[in-house]
Amino acid sequence: MTTATALLLADLTGVAVFAASGASAAVVKRLDLFGVVFVGFVAALGGGIFRDLVIDEVPPLAFADWRYAVTAALTAAAVFWLHPQLARLRTAVLVLDAAGLGLFTVTGTLKALAADVPPVGAVLIGMLTAIGGGLGRDLLTGEIPVVLRREIYAVAALAGSIVVVALDYAGVTGPLPLVAAVVLIFGLRLVALRRRWSAPVPLVDDPGTGDTIRPSSERGGERRGV
Repeated sequence: MTTATALLLADLTGVAVFAASGASAAVVKRLDLFGVVFVGFVAALGGGIFRDLVIDEVPPLAFADWRYAVTAALTAAAVFWLHPQLARLRTAVLVLDAAGLGLFTVTGTLKALAADVPPVGAVLIGMLTAIGGGLGRDLLTGEIPVVLRREIYAVAALAGSIVVVALDYAGVTGPLPLVAAVVLIFGLRLVALRRRWSAPVPLVDDPGTGDTIRPSSERGGERRGV
């Protein structure tokens, strides 16, 4: 298997995982088949479409290569029909989602750098490539985006994107440093899930009682997911 083939397979695996995540959220909201497939498509490919439009690569890869759209649509449709069985695989989906987050962050950042985007812009594009689909998924299903509310998710992508840009600036090339960046994001995301880490949130007063409302993590709240 060539390197190009391996990267394509890894990319399509990430697309499938994010499509499953989006479709699962749509199933919970009891959308119809078209709605589930559409939300899955946006979750899987929204970040990549944003990236390609920003760096002026048109048409975006999601539309130029049929395999991406077909993978997203078929995965979302499979979740629609098989969601009771897939609910048992939540842990596996979380692990694959973390791997997809790392892969999409690195590839998005590299694509931005290859398009001569300045370092700060490349960092932001890399992060948004990884989390853009999730933002679209939550907005379409009527939720405040998870990456803006809690969890070390966008922060993990941001950290990995900074590492990729720093390696490029230092002239460090080759697959091993990039694999290390993927592993960093993957590991940070899994550790954050395991330890229930989250970004700081403000303490607010309950308008009814005047008591201070603390974050759920400080009250022994629910285990967080994607």
